[in-house]
Amino acid sequence: MSNLSAENLLLIGSILLFISLLAGKTSYKIGIPTLLLFLLIGMLAGSDGVGIHFYNPKAAQFVGVIALNVILFSGGMDTKYNEIRPIIVPGFILSIVGVLLTAVFTGCFIYWLTNDFFVSITFSFLESLLLASVMSSTDSASVFSLLRSKGLSLKENLRPLLEFESGSNDPMAYMLTITFISVIKNPTETVWQMVLFFFMQLTIGTLVGYFLGRLAVRFINKINLDNDSLYSVLLIACMFFVFSFADFIKGNGYLAVYIAGLVIGNNKFIHKRSVVKFFDGLTWLVQIVMFLTLGLLVNPSELLPIAGVSILIGVFMILVGRPLSVFLSLLPIRNISLKARIYVSWVGLRGAVPIIFATYPWIANISQAKMIFNIVFFITILSLIVQGSSLSWMAKILGLSKKSREEMKLTEFDVEFSEDIKSAMSELTINKEHLKAGHKIMNMALPERTLVVMVKRKNHYFIPKGNTELSEGDILLLISDDEKSLSDMYKQPEKV
Repeated sequence: MSNLSAENLLLIGSILLFISLLAGKTSYKIGIPTLLLFLLIGMLAGSDGVGIHFYNPKAAQFVGVIALNVILFSGGMDTKYNEIRPIIVPGFILSIVGVLLTAVFTGCFIYWLTNDFFVSITFSFLESLLLASVMSSTDSASVFSLLRSKGLSLKENLRPLLEFESGSNDPMAYMLTITFISVIKNPTETVWQMVLFFFMQLTIGTLVGYFLGRLAVRFINKINLDNDSLYSVLLIACMFFVFSFADFIKGNGYLAVYIAGLVIGNNKFIHKRSVVKFFDGLTWLVQIVMFLTLGLLVNPSELLPIAGVSILIGVFMILVGRPLSVFLSLLPIRNISLKARIYVSWVGLRGAVPIIFATYPWIANISQAKMIFNIVFFITILSLIVQGSSLSWMAKILGLSKKSREEMKLTEFDVEFSEDIKSAMSELTINKEHLKAGHKIMNMALPERTLVVMVKRKNHYFIPKGNTELSEGDILLLISDDEKSLSDMYKQPEKV
């Protein structure tokens, strides 16, 4: 890629983005995880496919770090305190103890497999633990993307638990990865140094994320920028400052960014709605770029020699390592059912994060680092195919899915209430059933304390009155103080 001009790079990049977006639209219909297609498109465009030569793990790591900042920060902003409060204890246990146990169990299996079974591929015990640590966390990009794109509505607070775990467990995997790289390069390091490093990273990252998040909210509300669009830029600057400052003082930047996003998203700040929408779009962009870049970095021909060992490790993680870690971690928690524990075990998705972490041994010139990278890449593909494509199916099998309330979301009216206003909004498309009692708004049997505040007729919007004549196909914007009655109206449209 070094021989390409900036113009050619932009042309290739834009074409890959177009292809990724079109592929993503198709993948949703056929049930294949969108992120997997982004990864495969990158592979097809690489040296073994179209012929784009990209062999720069440092550049890929840099793209990944930027993308993870945006994904974790945006995920934190979208998570509400009242959703995570009931699951914060099991979430933290899974993100710390669960990751550690997954690394230990998987590392021991890799060591046995590559020393007693696969003699052509051999890892030392420390190398086995390093490989397992790289893959030990669930991938925040995959979990956030798949749960939200599929609109999964789960019982027992499972969705906030899974999102909180995936958003907060990357730091533990990162610390384990860095620790084992350091121990392999410097075997004289003691266990106490490793433990101290872990607690420093965790404590400093948490404190930096919380206090800088609070400071960012006050700063955003006080600065009074002339151009409203600059508030999104300001928040990006705050996000990168939190990450880099936490890392500078030896804390964990990923944890700091997630907690800062959580703090900022649960406080009021100016232009919050437009900023959150901006970050939603930015998150999708960085996910696409990150997966495409990581796909370009791998040569598919190099995956064939390690396919056998990768499949065995991947199957062990899916069926043994992750479930065993989850069940042992959640033993003290009594209010999570057996079915919920099984589902949490199944949503142990690998994705971009393990691949990014796999670049650290590569850059550090660890022995067999390229093989570690290829194995992690292969297992990520396996995880996205097996686990990513079956999230909805597994939830239904276990009886954990519940009816989604997508019908209450607005699609035609770009309006939203402040969080302090408890009224609910929804849309209603007029059909023949609605007009049986008369064609005027006053003839409609709307729930108590419900108003029609706007009508969309074709491409025209207007504010109606009680005697406004309605036509079939009109879309009404309804506001009500009684959200339950408004929701029930969709279930029994013939009563309207």
